[in-house]
Amino acid sequence: MKVLHVVTAFPRHDDDVITPWLGRVLLGLRAAGIDAQVLAPAYAGAGATEWRGIPVHRFRYAPARLETLTHDETVPDRLRARPWYASLLPGYIVGGAIGAFRARRFEPDVVHVHWPVPHAVFGAICRAATDGSAALVCSYYSVEVRWIERRMRWVLPFLRWSIGAADAVTAISSSTARAIEGHGASNVHVIPFAAGLAVDDAGPDTPRAGGAEGAGAQAPDDPTSRPSEAAIERGDRACTRVLFVGRLVQRKGVDVLLHALRRLRHRLDVRADIVGDGAWAPRIRETIRSLELDDIVAMRGRVGAAELVQAYRAADLFVLPAVVDDKGDTEGLGVVLLEALRAGLPVIGSEVGGIPDIVVDGETGWLVPPDRPDLLAKAIEDVSANPAEARRRVAAGNALIERTFTLDSVLASLRSCYDDAVRLRRESRS
Repeated sequence: MKVLHVVTAFPRHDDDVITPWLGRVLLGLRAAGIDAQVLAPAYAGAGATEWRGIPVHRFRYAPARLETLTHDETVPDRLRARPWYASLLPGYIVGGAIGAFRARRFEPDVVHVHWPVPHAVFGAICRAATDGSAALVCSYYSVEVRWIERRMRWVLPFLRWSIGAADAVTAISSSTARAIEGHGASNVHVIPFAAGLAVDDAGPDTPRAGGAEGAGAQAPDDPTSRPSEAAIERGDRACTRVLFVGRLVQRKGVDVLLHALRRLRHRLDVRADIVGDGAWAPRIRETIRSLELDDIVAMRGRVGAAELVQAYRAADLFVLPAVVDDKGDTEGLGVVLLEALRAGLPVIGSEVGGIPDIVVDGETGWLVPPDRPDLLAKAIEDVSANPAEARRRVAAGNALIERTFTLDSVLASLRSCYDDAVRLRRESRS
């Protein structure tokens, strides 16, 4: 089988950290015998035309100095911060359409479109250029759907067209699946693409996928080295250590954690480490000062692999207090929760986005409503007071990872999706 992946961003060189999960998935597909190629925009006039043996078709859409719409940050974030980037979109559509037509020479069996708004156009062009024989798969990642629903409702007809044009549709989480089902999707394949990178093929001190979230490194993965007993049974510790790892942006909800810690500090001896960097770092520092939490909260910034491994080992529990941000975005999945569970930490997450796919309240962790620092504080107390229950939920969480979130399970789901799409395409042409 031959699959062309149409994407917003793809590694520009061998050591590029952009979309590492996508590269990992494509390498896994190749190992399974699927011939994969990529159609992606150029970056500043350039970008690798081959990445670890995978051919990359780069399309130009503007003078080189302006070709920065993609790669460095998400397109919605780029447009929100610098609206003038919208002037590049017509060139992007034309360049991508030409690139899609040229990519027909690959003769794909499947055109897999990631972020279908606007890339479904490219997929449809490539399919038409193959005399309609190629199956079209569209994958949705939450942010684009929510952004359109809240800020760009005039794009809803195109979103619905992209769903209807596809032979198969995937969503990164159950939450995203429900969202696109509301726009006409049916038989959605829930495939947590980014998860496979976080939980496979690591030794006790191997960096994991935290770097993709902006922390700069990744968490330990070997079960024999996990700090479960030491972290949960804190017999030799005087305090409860809370860990957050991720990009410091609004949707991560770090300010909610800070307000929870203010409530807790007089009831529980607690400390917190915030690992990561991002646009909201100055605001978070100011909130720490205004809440007088300087003595119990440490901002570690972007750290290296060894330091992050130590942060996981030193922690007692992990918190992802995500919220829905001003543009309607939230956690598409919450891969960092998988990393924390693999590191042996009990996890607390907000009941938003794809987080409930990982944190099943009462089973694999503690789930709290977003923007409720009082309930988050109570959950932290519960974890601290119930080490045996915390151990049970960590074990259940790791069992869930093995069933659903390993790279092998992601690849198996993707193969099944491709087979369904090809079958449906053939049936529609017969």
